[in-house]
Amino acid sequence: MLLNRRKVIQSGAALVTAGIASVGRAIAAPQPLTFLSTGDWGMNGEHFQSQVAHRFVVAVGDNFYDAGVQSVTDPHWKNSFEDVYAAKSLQTPWYAVLGNHDYGGAPEAQIAYTQQSHRWRMPARYYTQSMKTPDGSAVDMFFIDTAPMLEGYHNRKEDNLFRQNIRAQDVKAQLKWLDAELGNSKAPWKLVFGHHPVYSGGQHGDTKELIADVGPLLRKHGVQAYMCGHDHDLQHIDREGVSYILTGAGATTRPVKGVAGTAFASDNPGFTAYRLTADRLDVDFVGHQGQVLHTASVARARV
Repeated sequence: MLLNRRKVIQSGAALVTAGIASVGRAIAAPQPLTFLSTGDWGMNGEHFQSQVAHRFVVAVGDNFYDAGVQSVTDPHWKNSFEDVYAAKSLQTPWYAVLGNHDYGGAPEAQIAYTQQSHRWRMPARYYTQSMKTPDGSAVDMFFIDTAPMLEGYHNRKEDNLFRQNIRAQDVKAQLKWLDAELGNSKAPWKLVFGHHPVYSGGQHGDTKELIADVGPLLRKHGVQAYMCGHDHDLQHIDREGVSYILTGAGATTRPVKGVAGTAFASDNPGFTAYRLTADRLDVDFVGHQGQVLHTASVARARV
């Protein structure tokens, strides 16, 4: 299903202007740290024109279809990002990770664009960002590069450039970095963002490499939530103390089914809106007409 992308995130305005109850709760003290997340959004067209001023946006990969960007002057920057996400409320930081489609071009161009944009933030293929909620709780965010972790991508014969880009990355070094960074974090909130899902009931399904290598690190270090895209749908899965939030319905959607731990699954176009306080992370799965399809609440401490 392909939808005019402007309509998908226009619904962000409805979160406030229509007086949705979940946001009404968030407006009461304590004030939360608010942000949006969307994935697989990088098709040409209109999208994400929100009147709601959120602190930042997270783009969980496949930022530019079909094959990334070739340089910092690639027309995709203007046609698929700058001119599309032009609302005043979206002139906030956009923290981005690479998806597999981004590896079809020049991934380093997306990193380099950080130096030319007042809002695009991708300082490296994987990186951290520390923040505080308005009520003073520290949150550490970890942005990872999952495409090189998938074995099948290393042998994709039909695309030499893609294969070369993937093979150039040191997966073991990234996993060692993630383990160390998570271990060094003293923040009560730890959130990890990547492109590929660990678990999924969508078209691509579970990612065996992430189950083996990333999932154990999330559990080991007390990560509360992992956010991703790749499958073109919306999902909320709770598994072994971690909430897996899949938000890959930014442009197209595909059928999805429930799996072990599924609390919600939908093939509606949409995105996710987050409200983080010292005690909990509230997540709204928002459809293209502004309707909240599912709300989840993630506690800071595991029970």
